[in-house]
Amino acid sequence: MKMSNIIRRIFWVVVFLVLIHPTWAKDDRSIKDLSKALAGLSSDVDPKEAELVSVTAHTTARKLARDYHVVLNPEFQAFLVNVGARKRGWCGHWAQDIGTRLKELRPKTLVLHWGVAYDHTSSENNCLVVTARNQPFKDGIILDGWRRAGRLFWCPVIKDDEYEVEQHYGHSGITAWKENMQWSAWLQDYEPGKPKTKAKMAANNKATKVGSERDERIGNSDSTQPVTP
Repeated sequence: MKMSNIIRRIFWVVVFLVLIHPTWAKDDRSIKDLSKALAGLSSDVDPKEAELVSVTAHTTARKLARDYHVVLNPEFQAFLVNVGARKRGWCGHWAQDIGTRLKELRPKTLVLHWGVAYDHTSSENNCLVVTARNQPFKDGIILDGWRRAGRLFWCPVIKDDEYEVEQHYGHSGITAWKENMQWSAWLQDYEPGKPKTKAKMAANNKATKVGSERDERIGNSDSTQPVTP
């Protein structure tokens, strides 16, 4: 191999590492901060479980961006899905796939919920919300892989000012996020430490079937979803 080719390859490897390092650093900080926020939901939350949920949510979101072949931004990805150029990439897909991984953890001190904002409108978005046991949905923390195209977005439900009930001047302070009970039931369809029963497996299959129908509507709404750079 010519020396010029070797130098060229080394150059591109260095460029790749320089570009990707800030991403790793940002994810590392976000993972630690989310772990702390989840553990802070209640004194009953296991810090190790909070860390595992945080790591899994972040790494899964990054993996999905690769699996979905995400380009540019979420809006363009939704457009590609709508025209058949991509199979997945709507907000509901992100929530489903990240939720599936988090369900596999069978959390004991944290609870998974499904959140929807502006349901049945062109601005609809779907995400996951994590709470402590016996804690209201509105007191939970949003996990949204779609909004930043694979860089996990998270914040307390009541502090997500991108999804507030609209008003003419300033922020309303009233969240637009509401719990979708059907999908929350799917997320919570397990008993920590116990195998699934046939009845629960059937319920999961039913949720998946209903989900495919819901995806069609979610896809149409995602194409005009507001996106934060």
